[in-house]
Amino acid sequence: MKAILQRVLSASVTVDQEVVSSISKGVLVFAAVAPSDTEKELNVIVSKVLKMKLWDDENGGRWKKSVTDIGGEVLCVSQFTLLARTKKGTKPDFHGAMNPEEASKLYHQFVQKLKDGYAADKVKDGKFQAMMEVALVNDGPVTLELQAGPQAD
Repeated sequence: MKAILQRVLSASVTVDQEVVSSISKGVLVFAAVAPSDTEKELNVIVSKVLKMKLWDDENGGRWKKSVTDIGGEVLCVSQFTLLARTKKGTKPDFHGAMNPEEASKLYHQFVQKLKDGYAADKVKDGKFQAMMEVALVNDGPVTLELQAGPQAD
C-alpha cells in the first residue's frame, strides 16, 4: 500500500459539481492499494496516518504532535495512480494497482480502520473510482510518502 500524506489547513472533494467531503485542519491522505496488499499493510498505514508527528507543540517543539493529538480531521482519497510505473515511455502503466473490485474492499476497510482508530466523525472520504476534484490548502507545505508491503522495500 502506498499513501501520500499532506498536512492541510483545509481540503475538500467534489464529484459532479457537488462537494462530497471536506475537512478543516488535519491531513489529506491519497491512498493506493497494490495487488499483494492485505490487512497487515492497511494496519501499518493506518497507524502511521494517525500517529505521524506533523505539528509543533505549544512550547515550540518541532514535529511533536499527530493529527489525533491536535484533534484534527482526516480526508481519504483513493488514488490508484500512485502505483503507476513510469520507467518506459510516456504512458503510465497501472498494472501495479489492485483491480478495482478488490481494491474497493480494502480501501473501504482502510477508511473504516481510520474511523475505528480515531473518531468516525473526524474521518471523511472521497468517492471510490469517481472523477474527483480535490482542493486543498497545504500547511507548510508538508507532504510525506508512506509505504507498506513489498513495494516499500
